Amino acid sequence: MKHSSENIMSPGKLALAFIICFLSTFFSGIVSMLMSVYLPVVVKDLLGNVAEEQLNDVSAWINCLFIFGWMFGGILWGIICDKTGRSRSVMLSTACFGVFAICTGLSSSWLLVSICRFLTGFGIGGVLVTTTILIAECWSGKKQAIIQGIVSVAMPIGFFAAGIINNITTEWRFAFWVGIAPILLAVAAAIALPESYKWKTEKQSLNKKGASQIFAGDHSKNLLIGSAIFGAMLIGLWAIFSWAPTWVQSISSSADVQDQRGLTMMILAGGGIIGSFFSGWIVNTIGLRKTMLMCFAGCFIMTFVVFKLNHDVTITTFIEMALLVFFFGISQGALAVYIPALFPVNICAAATGFCFNIGRLFTGTVVFFIGTLVTILGGYGNAVFIFSFVFIIGFIVTYFSKEIKPVT
Repeated sequence: MKHSSENIMSPGKLALAFIICFLSTFFSGIVSMLMSVYLPVVVKDLLGNVAEEQLNDVSAWINCLFIFGWMFGGILWGIICDKTGRSRSVMLSTACFGVFAICTGLSSSWLLVSICRFLTGFGIGGVLVTTTILIAECWSGKKQAIIQGIVSVAMPIGFFAAGIINNITTEWRFAFWVGIAPILLAVAAAIALPESYKWKTEKQSLNKKGASQIFAGDHSKNLLIGSAIFGAMLIGLWAIFSWAPTWVQSISSSADVQDQRGLTMMILAGGGIIGSFFSGWIVNTIGLRKTMLMCFAGCFIMTFVVFKLNHDVTITTFIEMALLVFFFGISQGALAVYIPALFPVNICAAATGFCFNIGRLFTGTVVFFIGTLVTILGGYGNAVFIFSFVFIIGFIVTYFSKEIKPVT
C-alpha cells in the first residue's frame, strides 16, 4: 500500500512547510517589485544628470537582466532541486535573493546594480519553482490545489508590501535591506523545513538519471504542452501588467490621471490575489483542464472588452479590469498544480522550472523594444489586444491536452 507524503508528514511539519513556502514567496514579491517602484530614483542617483534616453536605456537593461536572471534561476534551480532535494533548494534559493537584495542596496554603480538584479532574479526564479514542487509533494489531491492557490497569493501581497515600503522611505538603499528577512527565513528553513518524502524515496533513482530526461520520450511532449500553456499565460499577462497603467494615462480625460494609474496597479494586484485564493476550490469543483480553459477564454474576452471598448476611464473600466485579472489569478493557482502533475518525481522540478521560465526569454528580450513595439502596433490598447491572441494559443493547446489530476 502506498502512502502519500502528506500522511507520513506530521501536521506540525506540514504547517512549517506551508509557512516557509508562503513567506519565501511573499518576500520574493517584495524584492522583485522594489526595483520597479524605486527605479527612476535608483538610476538618477547612480548616473546623475544625463539625457532621458540614457536613463531609459539603463532602466531597460536593469529590468531585462532581472527577467533573464529569473528565467535562468527557474531552470537551473529546478535541476538542482531534483538532485539535492526540495527543502535544501528552497532554503538556498531564498538565501540567494535575500543576499543579492542587500548587495543591490550597497552597489555603487548601475553596472553592479544590474549584476545584483540578475542574481536576485536568479534566486526568485528558483523560489517559485522549488516551493511549488515541495507543496506538490507534501500535499495530495484536493488539499494540494487549495494550498497552491493560497501560496500563489503571497507574491502579489509582496507587491503591495513593496508599495508600502516605498511610502515609508524614499531611501532606496535602505529599502533593499529588506533582504535580511529572507536570509533569516533561509536559516529557519535550514533548521526546520521538512524534506519531501516522495523525493527521499526516489533519491536513489534520481542519482542515476539526469535532467536531460525531460527531453526524452513522452516527457518531451508534456514539456511542450506545459511550456505552451504556462508561456501563453505569462506572455499575455506580462503585456497587460506592463502596459495597462500607461494605457490608462493615454485615454483618460480625468485631471486625476496619476491617481487612476495607482488604482490600476492596485486592481491588477488585488484581482490577482482574489483569483489565486479561490483557485484551489475552483480546480476541485470543475477540474484542472476546464479551469485553464475558462481562464484563457476569460482573459482573452476581457482583454478585448477592457482595451478595445473603453475610450475613457470610468468605474466600469476598473470593474472590467478586475474581472480580467481575477481570471489571471485563478490561472496562477491552477498552473502551480497543473504543470508538476505532468511529470514524474525524478524530473518534476527540472521540467517544471523549464515550463515556468522559457517564456521569459521572450518577455526579457521585448523589454528593450517596448517603445518601438507600441508605436508599430498602434498604441498601448492595440498592443495589449494583439498580444492577447496568445491566450487563444493557450486555449487550443489546453483543449487538445488530456485531463490532468493533481499529484497523489
